Amino acid sequence: MKKAEVCGRPGKSRTVKVNALARVEGEGAMVVKIREGKVAEAKFGIFEPPRFFEALLRGRSYTEPPDITARICGICPVAYQMSACHAIESACGVRVEGVLRDLRRLLYCGEWIQSHALHIFMLHAPDFLGYQSSFHMAADYPDAVNRGLRLKKAGNSLLALLGGRAVHPVNVRVGGFYRVPDPKDLKGLAGELEWARDAALETVHWTGAFDFPSFDQGYEFVSLCHPEEYPMNEGRLVSSKGLDVSPDRYEAHFSEQHLPHSTALHSTLEGRVYVTGPLARYNLNFEKLSPAARTAAREAGLDRVVSNPFRSIVVRSVEMLHACEEALRLIAGYEMPEVPCISVSPREGTGYGCTEAPRGILYHRYTLDRAGFVTDANIVPPTSQNQKAVERDLFRFAAQSLGMCDESLKWHCEQAIRNYDPCISCATHHLDLRIERE
Repeated sequence: MKKAEVCGRPGKSRTVKVNALARVEGEGAMVVKIREGKVAEAKFGIFEPPRFFEALLRGRSYTEPPDITARICGICPVAYQMSACHAIESACGVRVEGVLRDLRRLLYCGEWIQSHALHIFMLHAPDFLGYQSSFHMAADYPDAVNRGLRLKKAGNSLLALLGGRAVHPVNVRVGGFYRVPDPKDLKGLAGELEWARDAALETVHWTGAFDFPSFDQGYEFVSLCHPEEYPMNEGRLVSSKGLDVSPDRYEAHFSEQHLPHSTALHSTLEGRVYVTGPLARYNLNFEKLSPAARTAAREAGLDRVVSNPFRSIVVRSVEMLHACEEALRLIAGYEMPEVPCISVSPREGTGYGCTEAPRGILYHRYTLDRAGFVTDANIVPPTSQNQKAVERDLFRFAAQSLGMCDESLKWHCEQAIRNYDPCISCATHHLDLRIERE
């Protein structure tokens, strides 16, 4: 991690500005106000214009949400497709099981691999190694950067084969897929995925050796929990403070609030701030990780419970290793199904879907009329759920770091945001950071 320089005037008025936070996707703003040597306010604002996807879905056929919502994010389109499919199928009273369910999980593995690789190597690792970008880092760490690029390519190869293309896949449909792969085509990816598994293990050890600031927090973690597998596509909503409900009860416990400084809604769990994403999944589902992933986590210095958000880069590496192993397992057991999808007939009703995007739980709700047209929709992405936790982290981290000089405080506050890999168009390409000392 970049060494923090001590400020000779921590109690004085001063302003630190960052006009563009790189290594995240989207547009946002953050303000930390310090008065008389104390943090008075910390805001993480999102100012991208709303895109009204819920409104765009109204009046569309029940077959269309998977393709429309995939356009919300170019990094995690599979998450939107899967949550949409689950919600529509829930409304229509069907479940996708067997080989088609396995193929969906395999597709999700591809997304986790490519998204985690992108964040670990290109967006987050430069923070710990003291570089402005992965391009600067590549001069001194070419092997690491090349490993990250190849890992991302391995994930993309799964997306392209199963989804029809790597960005905004077109092969997913309600009930399954438009076409399913030939076993020999899937087995053709096994060699590269075996390399990816070994590279992911190396990445766990690499990130585990980074220098982390002391910043353990008392979070309430929220994730899906499945009785037999590490959660991706299915499970009950659980929290570290006792929540245990099915996805159709999401809106009975979670609520959203519009605040003036952000165009994204802020979520709470019965009024409480919570955290979703890799840290939550790891803490609530550690035993469901593959044996190799659990062993690697311990070798990298992770405890059974991880509450320091700066260590999330190690947890993401562990999840990437698990996704590689899971993909290989699913490919080894794959037998081509008789049909690429099951029949789904429309009916009047409301359906609910919640899956684990790389950044956390992604909730969809759709109401259909008798003819199968969408009359109402609600989509809650992980970033809006984590916004309050990001702001709280900024407040607490700045409060314990007031002795840092402006440049060091700016750097570490940026990193505190990148811990969450926030996807602000759905992570922040432009963020205006101001630290005001009064």
